[in-house]
Amino acid sequence: MTVDVEEICYDIGPLSIHGLACGNDEDDIVLCLHGWLDNAASFLPLMPYIKNKRVIAIDWVGHGFSTHRSDDAHYHFIDWVYDLLQLFELNNWSNIDIVAHSMGGMIASAFSAAFPEKVKSLTLLDSIGFISAKAEQTTDQLRQGMLSRLKGRKKQKNCHPSQDSAINARVAVSDLNYQQAEIIVKRGLVKQADGYIWRADSRLRMTSPYRLTFAQAQQFVKDIKLPVQLIYGENGMDMVTIGIENYEPLFADFARHQLPGGHHFHMEQPEQTAELIQRFISN
Repeated sequence: MTVDVEEICYDIGPLSIHGLACGNDEDDIVLCLHGWLDNAASFLPLMPYIKNKRVIAIDWVGHGFSTHRSDDAHYHFIDWVYDLLQLFELNNWSNIDIVAHSMGGMIASAFSAAFPEKVKSLTLLDSIGFISAKAEQTTDQLRQGMLSRLKGRKKQKNCHPSQDSAINARVAVSDLNYQQAEIIVKRGLVKQADGYIWRADSRLRMTSPYRLTFAQAQQFVKDIKLPVQLIYGENGMDMVTIGIENYEPLFADFARHQLPGGHHFHMEQPEQTAELIQRFISN
């Protein structure tokens, strides 16, 4: 099943957020937010099955076709929340249905807690709660983050001789099969004279210098008052299973569903995923 998909771009100050969209401009928006080191193309299998909506999937800053942060900047989690706020302000969006995978779900959860007037509903795909650390780990987290920056300055991107090589490299470190990885990887490569390098900013791989404490993560979830749905893969990430236990009781309005598949089940089971999304949005 196919659908007409167009490239889109939004300028937020010095940065440009690129993405993919389908559906009529007049229809209500479903905003799709991808996970760490993925890009908007991860939602391509899902797009044909979301009917009568304007489906917009963005590349986070530093990913896909979107611009990278300046040389003196880094990729702090809260800065993506600000990118999202700027995107909403630019388009005068409010009351939007969000579908968010993995890291995108964490960003969308924080955004929904802080700006509830802008979000109608939140569907989390194999993502619940936040990565957190004990308060006693704060100093060591800072040390490891700073050392990661020093090391990262000198590291060169891997160059693959072919797209096939890059796709197989992604398959080797994920639960994606070749066809699913190909969808994401093709949008995530830049061709050079001697082969292909990853388009994503290398700084995305650096260790974060800080983490939320569990109490802070809990507070974010407690402050999400809008309807939230979790869809997760039966072979998805262990942190989701743990997150259900830790965070589910804190949501004001919460439902969850499990589907066959792994962390990218929405690419494996797009029709079933879309059905759950549309039913949730409609209700």
